[in-house]
Amino acid sequence: MSHQSQSDDSAPTPDLLREQIERTRDELGRTVEALAAKADVKEQAKEKAVEAKEQAKEKAVEAKEQAKEKAVEVKEQAVEKATLAAEQLRHKVTQAVELAKDKTPDPVLDKTALAAARVRDGVTRAGHLAADKAPEQVRDKAASAATAARANRTPLFVGVAALAVFLLLRRGRRSK
Repeated sequence: MSHQSQSDDSAPTPDLLREQIERTRDELGRTVEALAAKADVKEQAKEKAVEAKEQAKEKAVEAKEQAKEKAVEVKEQAVEKATLAAEQLRHKVTQAVELAKDKTPDPVLDKTALAAARVRDGVTRAGHLAADKAPEQVRDKAASAATAARANRTPLFVGVAALAVFLLLRRGRRSK
């Protein structure tokens, strides 16, 4: 408003004055709006709350994704460790069985094989008898157990053989 015209002798025209007044009003309006926005603490608090809520949601999603990734990683590591432990156990059992076979006299091994054959025959006969007299639901359960045993035949046989050798050795030591 302290604008002076280009020359002191010429007075501003009414159109020029109206234009200056309009510009000043616009500037004053924008300034008032800016001051009102700064003074509206309630609205500012709402905006901050909305921003904080959005940030919290983003962080929660990010944390959830990181947790999922970590869970997958931990699961994979656990599977790897379990697989390694199972392989080591199989190896140790195989070594123990071989050691037991090497240290067991041939007559004992022959008796073990004969006993295993008798046990197999007895189990087969008992299985047929049980299958004939068992209800349908029990037969279904037994079939699923037999399927699981067939799927894990080698560890099952190794375990049974190790148990049989152990029992025969123990029995042999008692009779001495």
